[in-house]
Amino acid sequence: MSKFNKLVESHPLVLVDFYADWCGPCKAMAPELVKLKNELGDKVKIVKINTEKHTSLSREYSIRSIPTLILFKDGKKVVQQAGGMRLAQLKSLLSPHL
Repeated sequence: MSKFNKLVESHPLVLVDFYADWCGPCKAMAPELVKLKNELGDKVKIVKINTEKHTSLSREYSIRSIPTLILFKDGKKVVQQAGGMRLAQLKSLLSPHL
């Protein structure tokens, strides 16, 4: 958990994608996250967390469905959203915090 806390505190804006390898919507969202990173560059750090490998972290953040995105601003959780999203939805999720 301390490694995760250091990770979300390492950048002003960190978007964490909780996913599983077998999850279809998670796979569909991966290219959208790449597009988001290409558009926003260093404004956001995107991190992927496999829920099956990091079960305690998934429990800590009450991950009940995947994909789930959590946005951290200055190390504090500001948004938690479950479900797949397209680029426009991702941008609108982040825009109030940029």
